[in-house]
Amino acid sequence: MTARRSRSRRAAYAALTLALAGSLALTGCNSHSSKSRKSKKSFSSSAGSKSSLKSKKRGFAGGGAAGAGAGAAASRRVRDCRPSTYGVTFAQQTGPRSHVTVTFKNTGSRACTLHDAPLLRFDKDKAPLPPLQGTDGTRVTVPAHGHAYAVVPTRTAAAKGTTRRSVTVAFMGASAQSVTAEPVTVNFAEKRLHLSVGNTKVTNWDSSLHGAQLAGGVAN
Repeated sequence: MTARRSRSRRAAYAALTLALAGSLALTGCNSHSSKSRKSKKSFSSSAGSKSSLKSKKRGFAGGGAAGAGAGAAASRRVRDCRPSTYGVTFAQQTGPRSHVTVTFKNTGSRACTLHDAPLLRFDKDKAPLPPLQGTDGTRVTVPAHGHAYAVVPTRTAAAKGTTRRSVTVAFMGASAQSVTAEPVTVNFAEKRLHLSVGNTKVTNWDSSLHGAQLAGGVAN
């Protein structure tokens, strides 16, 4: 159990205890009042108190359900993002600040987490591009239908290299040397893309395109 889940549950239990104590105290007062009064007026008052007590109990039950719901929501772990051929897109910018932009779109209905940098292996390269910023445990939470970005600088002839036909994409996992799911391959010809990538590196994921461009040294 995480510290967050533990705190949420303790808060829910505390609210439950206080509400229960209040209900018991109110029950005791109403019971004492109904015994000490015998007139129709006092009976009417007692009936009003019972109605009030029922209302309190209904409110207490609702509060308990809300507390349980909050605890359950807090206990949900944000899942890792998974690559897909429609969720990962590429685009190349030319000019003095030439670079390839890697965009991930979370097409799911829940937030997900990206770790460090994307693993990009172009054509038949034996190894993916190395991360420009290293694998220091960077994490980016991508909301449902939100985006995250990474950049591959291609400002020099060596970095731009030659035209590529495809790229195999994998996402790093939380632990070293792990991936979140099976890699996917994006075919540039099918998507009518013309990308050139050579001896270069890729930035870590960033929640903003400008942030990724800054990390890659290609921001305007």
